[in-house]
Amino acid sequence: MCGIAGFIDFAQQLNSEEYPRITNEMSNRLVRRGPDDTGSWIEKETGVALGHRRLSIIDLSVEGRQPMMSSCKRYVVIYNGEIYNYREIRKDLENDSGFSGPEWRGHSDTEILLAAIQAWGIEETLKRLNGMFAFALWDRKSRVMYLTRDRFGEKPLYYGVINKNFIFGSELNALKAHPFWAGTINRNALASYMRHGYVPAPYSIYENIFKIIPGTVLQFDYKKGDHSGSNLTLSKYWCMKEVAENCTQNLFRGSDGDAIEILEDLLIKSVRSRMVSDVPLGAFLSGGIDSSTVVALMQSVSKEPVKTFSIGFNEDGYNEAVHARAVAQYLKTDHTELILTSDKAMSIIPQLPQLYNEPFADSSQIPTFLVSRLAREKVIVCLSGDGGDEIFGGYKRYTAGNDLWSIFGWLPLWSRVLFAKILLSVPERILNQCFGWTGPIMNRYGRPGLASDKLYKLAEILRVRRPEMLYQMIVSHWKNPSELVIGASEPSTVFTNEMKWAQVKDVFHSMMFLDTVTYLPDDILVKLDRASMGVSLESRVPLLDPDLVQFAWKLPLSKKVRSGEGKWILKQILYKYVPRELIERPKMGFGVPIGDWLRGPLKDWAAALLDEKRLKRENFLNPQLVKEKWDEHLSEKQNWQGYLWDVLMFQAWLESR
Repeated sequence: MCGIAGFIDFAQQLNSEEYPRITNEMSNRLVRRGPDDTGSWIEKETGVALGHRRLSIIDLSVEGRQPMMSSCKRYVVIYNGEIYNYREIRKDLENDSGFSGPEWRGHSDTEILLAAIQAWGIEETLKRLNGMFAFALWDRKSRVMYLTRDRFGEKPLYYGVINKNFIFGSELNALKAHPFWAGTINRNALASYMRHGYVPAPYSIYENIFKIIPGTVLQFDYKKGDHSGSNLTLSKYWCMKEVAENCTQNLFRGSDGDAIEILEDLLIKSVRSRMVSDVPLGAFLSGGIDSSTVVALMQSVSKEPVKTFSIGFNEDGYNEAVHARAVAQYLKTDHTELILTSDKAMSIIPQLPQLYNEPFADSSQIPTFLVSRLAREKVIVCLSGDGGDEIFGGYKRYTAGNDLWSIFGWLPLWSRVLFAKILLSVPERILNQCFGWTGPIMNRYGRPGLASDKLYKLAEILRVRRPEMLYQMIVSHWKNPSELVIGASEPSTVFTNEMKWAQVKDVFHSMMFLDTVTYLPDDILVKLDRASMGVSLESRVPLLDPDLVQFAWKLPLSKKVRSGEGKWILKQILYKYVPRELIERPKMGFGVPIGDWLRGPLKDWAAALLDEKRLKRENFLNPQLVKEKWDEHLSEKQNWQGYLWDVLMFQAWLESR
């Protein structure tokens, strides 16, 4: 695991003697990603500069250092990630009669990557890779720079063209070290952030700076001599939309037993491949289905106790440590647990803006960072259970969306709009009095809350014309962010572009697809990557193995969701290793009691960031809208913790600049 950064001064705007200094400054901003080594490579005649920070995981020798040049001297790469099937690729290369490859210098996957590109080209190589990665490849012969990311977006990569310099890097902090950095905030992207709690790809919080979309190759063609920076092309080597459509049209026809057996084999293969490491390795364990499955399979193939790590809180309803401890004891792992006070957890908040580089409002960022820091005391690589909800239908909101569309979707739009207006016209007090008895029923679709909250959300949902639009309403934070962000207009995203929606047969799979291409790469995997890399810990995600994901999408929905509960097939595998009674309980998530903290120990901090005069001076957010939410939250009239946390994380990020 590493950090990469570089630029192409394609119009020769800079003094070439400054290239090494600029490159080092950019890569040194990534020291947490790569504390073990640093390197750079400069080609002055083309203005190409590549920088690398290394976290040594595979082949700790100097033979694994980067930037690395291919044996034919044509390609130079800076690479961040792990290729789990690199040994198989090496065998394929050696067995290829047309391959006259190098004498291997070491056993790093970077060397195998270069040899594969030399033999097969970049497109064919990418199709064969099974791993998490982001890399920049300079083709010295054709004078083309390639930037690419893995299929699901486990590893980040930003880029942009500024003053005739093409710049790129693992984090925005690296790009900020370039002398032409401007850093103008993109108000439209900020509006998207307020809707989702993250900035969706391909946008970043800054104008003219973008994220490579997962499964995509960006090509910068130096030969064209176009100094406007327009010589950029994007192409896909993996398309989740095609996977979803093809798999659901060619469903697995075997029995439950056959499906369980095949999936278990794929899981074991994925876990085993992600346990390859030349440094100490462990796993995060929350005691939930996903992490428990990963740990159980790790322990089944390990000769010694797996090191596991969990974080707990004193607050009721947020402490999963007791469940993780029970699973760890049953599996006989080497378990480390830390129960945190609110003071210790909140001490992390000032570090979050620098950790994430742009506004990011998933409050589980706090325990994710803390458990990463705990694990880094004993290991350098950790496996995680992320991805299970998106791949196996685990979120309660899928059931909510499916049920709502089944109930209301068939009605004419005009009648649904009329009913919504009626609901919105009724005062909260009346709704709670009349419909308070529905609480236990509605709570099965999400966290407990007032009947009025859920009925008002229902009113908003009733007005949509497609299930994909319904799902956007379900997952939206601020429903009209353009009213909140001054001078903003929301940009197009997967949610608003019908051409990007997967044509699948049921609402459940439609929602799962949308999460897999939005929430998973832009929230879940961002959270995991930044938290773990913030303490120089490599995180790996076995449930996102491409073969495993494709098989999961071929499974009929009935093998993933039964009786309104997701991850049915994953549970059947887990119950082979862990007793059912240790796992079956309501899903808690990995959250923190932000709502209570904002009324208590975080109140002064929040009040300062939300001060009306401050908001007017900064001129990004509508002070009146923010004040309304803040006052209602403090008075406990409404729990606006999600809305307020979005604003606070932007304000804290803005202050950190």
